[in-house]
Amino acid sequence: MTTATTPYRVTPARVLHSEWHKLRTLRSTWITLVATSVLTLAMGAGVSAAYDAGDGAHMDTVVLVLLGTQFATVNLGVLGILSTAGEYSTGQIRATMTAVPTRLPVLWSKAAVLGTITFVLSLWTNLLTFPLAQSFLDGTEHEAALGDPGVLRALTGNAAGLALLTVLALGLGALARSVPIATGVFIGLVMILPEVLAMLPYDIVDDAVRHFPNRALETLTAADSASSGTALLAMSLWTTASLAAAALTLKRRDV
Repeated sequence: MTTATTPYRVTPARVLHSEWHKLRTLRSTWITLVATSVLTLAMGAGVSAAYDAGDGAHMDTVVLVLLGTQFATVNLGVLGILSTAGEYSTGQIRATMTAVPTRLPVLWSKAAVLGTITFVLSLWTNLLTFPLAQSFLDGTEHEAALGDPGVLRALTGNAAGLALLTVLALGLGALARSVPIATGVFIGLVMILPEVLAMLPYDIVDDAVRHFPNRALETLTAADSASSGTALLAMSLWTTASLAAAALTLKRRDV
């Protein structure tokens, strides 16, 4: 007498668990995340320790403390690209898509896992960096407390912006399927193109540049910003566009 074997069912929870397992077992993931956290903390402490009264008085306090975000943007962008394009370079993507033939749940799960990890780590790092930096800024014009207006919102906004930026890079990696190409597009979009466009003498271009990812992230990081909601919406739209393009490519092209 033979016993029927219950087929293995692919469920969203199982795909999510699989992507979490892949991400947490890669040494490069934790090296990148820890390095990002340490650089942000060290940069915040270093800049604050070297601060002289009057220098940079015009700069927002949270932006000053979180200057390490510049390094975090690159590190987390590369991590997001590697999480998708890296699988294409190693050939592991074939096994992944064979296990999940509908494909799209893999993309959503990667985005959910990496976005959540990035947000939690960034927020934790920010909450450590700010009081450490303030121990050096006591008595200066940048003296502030976590309970001051806009500070917690800015620290949280920075973490949310970095998480969205990481997922945006993940989408670019899935779209390009090449680590070098996706990295070039990411750096061009986030760092180079806004600076080039800002040189053009047109008001409409200036307005558009303010909604590019790096400028939106800076707005989210500022405690005195009155347009953080608009900046968060802009970041969300960039990330959604990246994931939508990646999803369309994933459905239409062979692995």
